[in-house]
Amino acid sequence: MEFLSKIIDFIIHLDTHLSDLIQTYGLWTYLILFVVIFCETGLVVTPFLPGDSLIFAAGTFAARGDLKVGWLFLVLAAAAVIGDTVNYWIGKIIGPKIFHKEKTRFFRKEYLGRTHEFYEKYGAETIIIARFVPIIRTFAPFVAGIGRMSYLKFISYNVIGGVGWVAIFTFGGYFFGNIPFVKNNFSIVIIAIILISLVPAVLEFLKHRKKRP
Repeated sequence: MEFLSKIIDFIIHLDTHLSDLIQTYGLWTYLILFVVIFCETGLVVTPFLPGDSLIFAAGTFAARGDLKVGWLFLVLAAAAVIGDTVNYWIGKIIGPKIFHKEKTRFFRKEYLGRTHEFYEKYGAETIIIARFVPIIRTFAPFVAGIGRMSYLKFISYNVIGGVGWVAIFTFGGYFFGNIPFVKNNFSIVIIAIILISLVPAVLEFLKHRKKRP
């Protein structure tokens, strides 16, 4: 519980924490940001890490001159693409082991076939759309790997989604982060970004719940 409260505090006060990070570690900040975004997109066990909000906040510091926006964009785009790629291969390697038996405690072999069909039909676009939905973006590449989406299809949409996602939030923070209202209400803006990004997932949940008998 204490760990969760620290994560929430870190996300809400990103401006303060990121400022301290830059002052303490200087150029190493790029590597730290790379690791956070890589883990948030590449490891299914760390979907709670900040993504959209962290990139936006980093963009605002680039506008202040504390970070180089060009390097920031390249580093974070690389982290997003590499993270999803690693996640995909983890799913692809672990998937056959999970579905080796016809029936296991948590999975059935038939799920693999359904996942494969779903991703072959909708998966490519899902890889891009999922970038903008917290939690889901962490699991989408993993499921794509389990579903055996072709790597060529996956990597093409992975690059488009990853570069687009990082560009929107990096340059969004760079161009809008220092507007007086945003600057003076940074915590509120960060919370708004998180809530807005959760809207698609909430709507999808309500839609499926409504369909249930």
